[in-house]
Amino acid sequence: MEFSKYLEKNNEIGFVESSFQSIAYVKGLPGAKPAEIIVFENGAKGYVLSLNQENVEVLLLTAKEVKTGQKAARTDTFLSLGISESILDTTINPLGEVISGKSFIAKEERKLDTDPPALDKRKNIDKPFETGVSRVDVIVPLGKGQRELVVGDRKIGKTDFLLQVMKKAAQDGLVVVYTAIAKRGADIKMAEEFASAQGIKKSCTIIASSASDPAGIVFLAPFAGMTIAEYFRDQGKDVLLVLDDMTAHAKYYREISLLARRFPGRSSYPGDIFYIHSRLLERAGAFQKGSITCLPVAELAMGDISGFIQTNLMAITDGHLLFDSDFHSQGRRPPINPFLSVTRVGHQTQMALYRDLGRIITSFLVELDNVRQFMHFGAELTENSKRTLIIGEQIETFFDQEKEEIRPLSLSSFIIAKIWSGATISMDAKEFSENIISLIEKYKSDKEYAQKIDQIVSESSNFSDFVEKVKNHD
Repeated sequence: MEFSKYLEKNNEIGFVESSFQSIAYVKGLPGAKPAEIIVFENGAKGYVLSLNQENVEVLLLTAKEVKTGQKAARTDTFLSLGISESILDTTINPLGEVISGKSFIAKEERKLDTDPPALDKRKNIDKPFETGVSRVDVIVPLGKGQRELVVGDRKIGKTDFLLQVMKKAAQDGLVVVYTAIAKRGADIKMAEEFASAQGIKKSCTIIASSASDPAGIVFLAPFAGMTIAEYFRDQGKDVLLVLDDMTAHAKYYREISLLARRFPGRSSYPGDIFYIHSRLLERAGAFQKGSITCLPVAELAMGDISGFIQTNLMAITDGHLLFDSDFHSQGRRPPINPFLSVTRVGHQTQMALYRDLGRIITSFLVELDNVRQFMHFGAELTENSKRTLIIGEQIETFFDQEKEEIRPLSLSSFIIAKIWSGATISMDAKEFSENIISLIEKYKSDKEYAQKIDQIVSESSNFSDFVEKVKNHD
């Protein structure tokens, strides 16, 4: 029996003084250390949350009930995760236990909570990270090693976007780590089925914690995801880490803290929630050896971006993608608001053409919005304003993208330049959509055609030069 083994090994025994929900207070165990694993005689496990003069506070990691008077023993082991390359193509819980997929043999044990790497191990973010989503890659570009918050209301397409990004990252050779935090079983199954259907399972690991799991398991989920990402980073690989979502993580930590009688702060969250999230997310970045691109997710309530956890995460990350419910109701997919989204380091990773393209299209969309507001006054539009409206509607139509569709940035840039040149201005909506679909299909199926487009992109120094070359391209 595991309890007897550790009791004999460490010669220390404790007794449960009190227990409620996910917290147990154990008297005894004088040698207990922070984050040490504790086992109980009924097989339940927990880890040391804090040490007091009178007792040891233990956060339970199993659903087994711990009753007053039960015996407890130290293990002299700490929160860690067994990892190897064969962890890919599996779904595990935050303790490393396989939920679905083949079992794997761990090559090494890694602590879940470690200090973020020092500055001498980091480097500037200098490589672009393509999401495969035109609206993001053109207007709000990301870099490998960037931490970009994905924020928006429930059920408006955040998960669909994340799955698109995961697919593109796996196709580009990145390791993908998807962390489901307090998700429904159906949502976890959907992510597994998507990875299987798109052929990316062998590049992907899913860390699953459901709403029915103990609070301690849910709390550990993002730490497990980050630990796996660090393992592959240390092998020199680029990793995409998705943390879905951190508002749920904060709520579970609030529950733990209130049960542990911590002093509540704003919205009843404990004062150290900012420290916990920042310490975790600081472990991502661009390093001398590999990178971890991190996409934490935050949920809004009625579009309110001023919530405590949401603003905390905005302060920690390198920008955010705002999913707008108004854009969603207008039928835009993905409904990312380009005016309220921010990227702080993505532009520095781009070639000159893409920087110029992003600047011009962003300014144009602002102008388009102004023209539309001007129309509300019933004013007669000039020819220039009419042209702006037509081109703007075509660009927005192009930006609408199916959730399984992936677009290379070179192709997106080519199509935007084609629209900008006026080549499609005489087309009606149906003809335009058919023309765009045919261009995308031709790029994917005709390697010679794709190489020509990529060559035009690489030879263009700015957007004006690029548009001229697209005009002359057959």
